[in-house]
Amino acid sequence: MRALDGVSLSIAPGEAFGIIGPNGAGKTTLLGCLLGFLRPEAGRITIDGRAPDDFAIRATTGYLPERLVLDRWMSGRDFLAYHHALARLPRESRAADIDGALARVGLEPEAGARGIRKYSRGMLQRLGLAQALLGRPRYVFLDEPASGVDPAGVVLFRRLLAGLKGEGVTVVLNSHQLDQVERVCDRVAFVRGGQVQAVETVAAGAGLARVVRVRAADGAIGARGGEALSALAAGAGAELRDLATGEARFAVADDAGAARLVEALVRAGIPVAEVAPEESRLERLFLEGRT
Repeated sequence: MRALDGVSLSIAPGEAFGIIGPNGAGKTTLLGCLLGFLRPEAGRITIDGRAPDDFAIRATTGYLPERLVLDRWMSGRDFLAYHHALARLPRESRAADIDGALARVGLEPEAGARGIRKYSRGMLQRLGLAQALLGRPRYVFLDEPASGVDPAGVVLFRRLLAGLKGEGVTVVLNSHQLDQVERVCDRVAFVRGGQVQAVETVAAGAGLARVVRVRAADGAIGARGGEALSALAAGAGAELRDLATGEARFAVADDAGAARLVEALVRAGIPVAEVAPEESRLERLFLEGRT
């Protein structure tokens, strides 16, 4: 069986492009080809008209691999200084660039001075991302960047990726964390069995029917009773699925339908505290019928 077969993709400059799929689908192999680490038997890969391993492309590329292998005898600062020098970045800005890189990924100066062998898994991921972003790359490839990272780190990474998009950086993200991919990416490719089975625009999920859970303060939603809530939902074009003490489940046609439902509940005096879909858009777009 081929690791990849008949893959054809086009990623726009400044786009955040996600790659998702089951284990063994070929996602990491695809990243390896995009980075020039692996050579396809047929076909061609270009970035701005050049080969991925062209020095001009490598000089503007940042990469965070899934399996980090770091020189554990170094300190975090030494590791970044080493890669700063390898990238031929200005020596006079090295100290300031390293300070900025550590701060950007949420590593304190004390952590930078600490030996890498004493880093937790999450700290290693943060350091790897700091290295990938040295030199302000135009292209950033991330393979499971939030693996082993605590919730605060996940939020930080998400904000960083949003910032990169705002700067016009092209981001290619491989991740099993579908909610993170959905929050960050413009388009997503679903890969299975070495083939790209679908490429979808994330925003298209706004038009999908879904079930949302609505929670209200102090159990107020349950106090209304099923008959009253059903009538409210129907008036907003939604349908009550079930009701518990603290929350209710409603079927809505799309994002606009969810907004109408919430507006109707609030107008009826129900103190809505939280609204969340039962499943992410990517689960609907890619996982149903394709697993």
